[in-house]
Amino acid sequence: MKSSGIPRATAGTAARRQGVPGQGGAPAAQRGSSAEHSFPGLSGERSTRGQVARLILELGPSTAATLGGRLGLTPAAIRRHLDNLIADGMIETRTARTYGNRGRGRPAKVFVVTDAGRSAFEHAYDDLATSALRFLERTYGPQAVAEFARQQVAETERRYLPVVAQASDLTARVHALADALSGDGYAAAAGPAPAIGPGKSGNKDTGADAAPIDNGALICQHHCPVAHVAAEFPQLCEAETEAFGRLLGTPVRRLATIAHGDGICTTHVTCTERVPRQETSPEGSHL
Repeated sequence: MKSSGIPRATAGTAARRQGVPGQGGAPAAQRGSSAEHSFPGLSGERSTRGQVARLILELGPSTAATLGGRLGLTPAAIRRHLDNLIADGMIETRTARTYGNRGRGRPAKVFVVTDAGRSAFEHAYDDLATSALRFLERTYGPQAVAEFARQQVAETERRYLPVVAQASDLTARVHALADALSGDGYAAAAGPAPAIGPGKSGNKDTGADAAPIDNGALICQHHCPVAHVAAEFPQLCEAETEAFGRLLGTPVRRLATIAHGDGICTTHVTCTERVPRQETSPEGSHL
């Protein structure tokens, strides 16, 4: 879950925290805490080009005039920085959307952050989070990191609880949890775990013709926003797994994680009522 690690400053939260047009925010040139962040690949912590990229990330699609005005740059200066960011693949141009009669003249051109540019910012947040957790571990020990992870995941668990709790049974709770994870960017899917075949359940009365025994469910997360941090601090994954068990009300076990080199984070959910089931096709489960 997203809050398993150091919270990232997304474009939306940064804008709310630091102010956007029409919401009483101070001009970007006066907001040193945000505009002065370094931009990966650019020299100088207070790089003006980094300020431009950061502001586009915060504001979303923006015109050169808006950016120049917020940063106090001349038209020539803002154009130079924008051209360099485009050349680096960090931003791109799009035609601004218009509503109603646009009037004469060429449509306005806006600048947006590319996937590569957004990823560069995310890696910078990963580095900051990792450094902070290293400091915490050196100063207070590994248990402090574990406690931090539990506190971070507690808020996400609180948000998920009403959605999961209203599900009618364990299967529905598993799917509700997967949907909630997907809503937070984890690209999660849920489906049945491979069934236990005849003779493997420990029941002496199980014959060769008996139906397979239900073996619970799997939750697969195809994306992990904190994978780079969790690779060094498994406490983040452990706290998330503990939260899954509490939300579902049944034992769960982490089988694989992206943080440790697996392609998917896979969690096995124990079936609390083991009953024979008909063999079903896994198609559509994306597991």
